[in-house]
Amino acid sequence: MPQGGSIVSGVAGRYATALFELAAEEKSIDAVGADLARFEALVAESADLARLVRAPVFTAEQQLAAIAAVLDKAGIGGLAGKFVRLVAAKRRLFLVSEIIRSYRALVAESRGVVRAEVTLAEQPSDKVLEEIRTALKGVAKGGEIVLDVKVDPAIIGGLVVKLGSRMVDASLRYKLNSIRLALKEVG
Repeated sequence: MPQGGSIVSGVAGRYATALFELAAEEKSIDAVGADLARFEALVAESADLARLVRAPVFTAEQQLAAIAAVLDKAGIGGLAGKFVRLVAAKRRLFLVSEIIRSYRALVAESRGVVRAEVTLAEQPSDKVLEEIRTALKGVAKGGEIVLDVKVDPAIIGGLVVKLGSRMVDASLRYKLNSIRLALKEVG
């Protein structure tokens, strides 16, 4: 179970926290996660389902009836199925993607997994990724590091790392901008 200040906040965070606590009590964290992933995949595959989830024009009853049919057809039951039905009944279906993201973050946090977003100018080799992972392990107090790698040629070179609320910009673009500002102050 996550300790101290939670990494999730807001309405979606409260829903995700409640679901995580129930799943932990029932010892079904992974099963709930798998069902939520299946539901999320269904939403991603169907434009109609995505519209139902995001559009406020449908009544709670319409959303609940449609979601119940989708969940039944997909075989998503148990705690995850009940939870998605509750979210629909409470007119919070538009938050379901954020809730699922927050649930995953809580699961990762409970297992000591730390996510880091790394932006590089070009696709890195496996060796470079492993070096970044090793360097971040010390900062993350030895927890498992999962890297979300983004490629952005605009940074020119170097890298930008976001780990929780911390960010280190060691990109060439940042360094060049710093030099440019320093030269303006001198001149």
